[in-house]
Amino acid sequence: MCDPVLSIPVLETERLILRGPASRDFDTLAAFFADEKRAWGFGGAQSREATWRWMASVLGHWALRGYGFWMIADKGTDAALGLTGIWNPEGWPEPEIGWVAFAGTEGRGIAHEAALAARRHAYQVMGLGALTSNILPGNSRSIALAERMGAHFERSYENSRHGQMLVYRHPGPEAAA
Repeated sequence: MCDPVLSIPVLETERLILRGPASRDFDTLAAFFADEKRAWGFGGAQSREATWRWMASVLGHWALRGYGFWMIADKGTDAALGLTGIWNPEGWPEPEIGWVAFAGTEGRGIAHEAALAARRHAYQVMGLGALTSNILPGNSRSIALAERMGAHFERSYENSRHGQMLVYRHPGPEAAA
């Protein structure tokens, strides 16, 4: 595989690098999507082939929208730790910020640190004026993270792919600064 030539900004935090998905991340993504327990918040378990298509759609989202999911990577080792980013495919009500920490990385504040960096970039660089997080009912860890980031429950809506989702509204650019 060769990596696509896209203009995906690289963000840096104290411990993390947020970078575009690359071919070296595929096995890690495939392992994540193979685990129904871990992948349910991202649409459920998928085959390697479906994971490849998902990864291609993420890169296509960057090409079509100018934003998308970053891989959350360890600053020292470049190991993929999770995903975060801004997602707004056709049929979504508005741009949302999403995240997931891969197996073995939860409980270390990685998703929080990365999602805050992604939100800051969305507001300060991309000029977005509002963000939500669309969370499946029962995903208590994501709800807790959204609330820790200052988001509040706004409403439910019926997502054509995932069913009922809870919309958590993030504070706007002024309040989040």
